[in-house]
Amino acid sequence: MLKIKNYSQNSLARTGYIDLNGTIVQTPVFMPVGTRGAIKALSLEDIKEIGYKLILANTYHLYLKPGVEILESFHGLKNFMSYKDALLTDSGGFQIFSLSGLFQFMDSGVKFQSHIDGSKHEFTPEKVLNIQKTIGSDIAMVLDDCPPYGADKERLAASLKRTHQWAKKSIEYGKKELSNQKIFGIVQGGTDIDLRKNSLAFLQDLPFDGIALGGLSVGEPRELYAKVLKEIGPFLDSKRPRYLMGVGTVPDILEGVKNGIDMFDCVLPTRNARNGQVFSSKGKINLKNEQHKYSEIPIDPKCDCKVCKNYSLGYLRHLHTVGELLGYTLSTYHNLYFYFRFMQDMRLAIENSSFHEFYNEWMSIYGPV
Repeated sequence: MLKIKNYSQNSLARTGYIDLNGTIVQTPVFMPVGTRGAIKALSLEDIKEIGYKLILANTYHLYLKPGVEILESFHGLKNFMSYKDALLTDSGGFQIFSLSGLFQFMDSGVKFQSHIDGSKHEFTPEKVLNIQKTIGSDIAMVLDDCPPYGADKERLAASLKRTHQWAKKSIEYGKKELSNQKIFGIVQGGTDIDLRKNSLAFLQDLPFDGIALGGLSVGEPRELYAKVLKEIGPFLDSKRPRYLMGVGTVPDILEGVKNGIDMFDCVLPTRNARNGQVFSSKGKINLKNEQHKYSEIPIDPKCDCKVCKNYSLGYLRHLHTVGELLGYTLSTYHNLYFYFRFMQDMRLAIENSSFHEFYNEWMSIYGPV
C-alpha cells in the first residue's frame, strides 16, 4: 500500500504515497480529525476544496452514537456522511482509558461505562475490528493499552503484554474478516526506549499493513518525545507506512518527519481555531487580541486560502469576540488550509533535498516547545 518516492539526504524524512482502495494519499500527510463523522465547523465540501483525501474518525464515539445499527443501515460511515475519499478509524482504546474509574481490564479486552449515559459495554480486539468493518474505514487501528505518562515500570510492562496479546488476536482475526481494510498495529512502551524497541520488534514481526506509534505527546517533556523518535526511527520498517498518533504541533510534526514518520493526526488545528488561535507563516495569532481591532490585513498575507483573500483580522476578531459561528468556520478553514500547505511544502522540500533548511526555518518560527 506504500510507494516511496524520495528520501532526505540528512535525515530519515521521506515522501511517498499510499493507495487506499483507489484513493491516492501523498505522504507525509496530516489527517484532520472527524471524531463523530464530521470535521467540527466545516463541511466535507470545505475539506475537499482544501485538498484533504484522508480523514480520521473514532470507533468509541461512533459505537456509542449513532451506533452500529444505524451505521450498518447506511452501509458504513462514508455513505452516512456523504464522503468519497479515504478514512482511518482509531480503535477508541485511548478514549476508554481516559475514562478515569469507568473501565476495567479483562483477559479478553476491556469493560467500560459510556461517558454519555453510564451504560456498560465491552470491547475485545475482535469486536473493535468488527465495529470498524461496519464503519467501513480504509485503515482500521487495533485495540491497544495506552498507559498515561508517568506510569511506573510495572504498569508499562503490563501494557505491553496486553497490547501484544491483543495485537496478535487482532491480526489473526482481521486478516480473515476485513478484506478491504488495512490494519495497523500500535507500538507502546511510554518513554522507555527498551520497551519501545521490544514492542516495535514484536509488532513488526506480525503482518500488519502499517505501524503506528501510540502513547506519545501525552504529557511527556518534549526532549523525551524527541528522544523516543530518534531512538526508534532507524528501526521502523521502511516498507510499511509509519503513523504517529495524536501528534499535531508544527515542531512535533517536523521532528516526526525527520525521524521517518509518514502520517499524523491531531485535533489541535480545529480546536485551536474555535478558541481563536490561528497559524501563519510568522507564527501563532490570537484573533481575540485587542491589537487586531482595527486591522485590515488578513491572517497571513502569504496565504492564498479564501479566508485570507476575503477577510480581515479585524473582522475575524469581531466574530470571535461576539461568538458568531462564522468565526469558527473561517478560522478552522484557514488552520486546516495552513496544515495542508505546510505538509505540501514539506514534501517538496524533501524532494528538493532542502528538508534540513525547511526544518530549521519552521523551528525558528514555532520553536521546539
